[in-house]
Amino acid sequence: MLRFLGPGLIITATIVGSGELIVTPKLGSEHGFSLLWFIIIGCLVKVFVQVELGRYAIASGKTTLEAMDSIPGPRYKVGWMIWVWALMFASLPFQVGGMMGGLGQIAEMAGMGNGKYWVVFVGLLTGGMLVTGHYKLVERLCIAMVVFFTLFTAYAVFSLQGTEFAIKGGEIMSGFEFKMPDKFTTAFAAFGIIGVGASELIYYPYWCLEKGYARNAGDRNDPKWGERALSWIKVMKVDAWVSMVIYTSATIAFYLLGAAILHRQGLVVESNDMIETLSQMYSGIMGASGTKFFIIGAACVLFSTVFAATAANARLLSDALELYGATKRESDEAKKKNIKICAVFLAAASMVLALTFDAPVWLVFAGALAQGVMLPFLAGGAIYLTLKRVSPKLRPSNGWMVCLYISGASMAAVGLYQVVDKILGAFGN
Repeated sequence: MLRFLGPGLIITATIVGSGELIVTPKLGSEHGFSLLWFIIIGCLVKVFVQVELGRYAIASGKTTLEAMDSIPGPRYKVGWMIWVWALMFASLPFQVGGMMGGLGQIAEMAGMGNGKYWVVFVGLLTGGMLVTGHYKLVERLCIAMVVFFTLFTAYAVFSLQGTEFAIKGGEIMSGFEFKMPDKFTTAFAAFGIIGVGASELIYYPYWCLEKGYARNAGDRNDPKWGERALSWIKVMKVDAWVSMVIYTSATIAFYLLGAAILHRQGLVVESNDMIETLSQMYSGIMGASGTKFFIIGAACVLFSTVFAATAANARLLSDALELYGATKRESDEAKKKNIKICAVFLAAASMVLALTFDAPVWLVFAGALAQGVMLPFLAGGAIYLTLKRVSPKLRPSNGWMVCLYISGASMAAVGLYQVVDKILGAFGN
């Protein structure tokens, strides 16, 4: 089982760049410790939807977009849910562009010249690596740096206790008073992107299929297929829960640093000095050496996320074009070529957005808010697929279904709260 873990770890490496490194510390800097409960629930509650989307992929062998296209409802070329997804997908180049902008700020902070030149370099490098395929070594190094940087962040939290920023027990307890913030925009964006965001929920079944979970279950006409499929679903669930523990621990560490250091000093993560402000979380504990480490680690974390997100988004775009009928279902070689074309297009689009809008924090937030809107639809889709499309012998227990309903209701409630908050705000209430 341990040998076949992996899809969740790929997702974990993908999400650290925007959710954990940028949005989570920003939430802590604005609200202090009061939303610690919200951070933990935001990571925990979505894993049930993640598992059910993975379960359907193993049971059917279909990708997430194919599954979404099969959900009943209005259709125009594709199902209504694909149109909803397309609206969210259109925001993802903004999010990746925000991370490219962050890399430009890192270059300037390190004294390496104009950040815009580095944005162009990152865009060309990302597209070039995805086209040529010569990226395995860099990918592995970046994932290793993400793991190391996350562990170093956890170490930084423990190191706080020996400084003026030491966290008191009462402050931790205040984080579980379940208070809602006056302004919910940052919290809503954080909910959409921390842990597995909407895009990662959609990516996850793709990685499960590529790992071979569905393929290894064998022929669906074989009488023993159900038994083997259940075994691979069990592997997938362990993979999802292991990754959940890892990314939840990382999210808590980044949030506590933001609350303990940035909030107490009145520092808020804004676009014009995003990287410099985030570096305060480390320099406040370790001085100049902490800043240097942050520059190196943040650069690898952000580039790893830019690279991995562009690679995954290219696969989604290629699939979507087939579903819309813009391209034909061709051989595997032709499909790989289409994916490379999509990768170049998406890398270029993100680069242009980063250069046009010099506001990396809000570029990331644009994608995060769109992902938050998408979450209730994914939760509803996962429940429908589990109840209507998965064989009864592969369905989860009643207790698990209760957790899935709670997960879906929580995602819908957060979205509804945001809509009501905006409507009341518009009327000055």
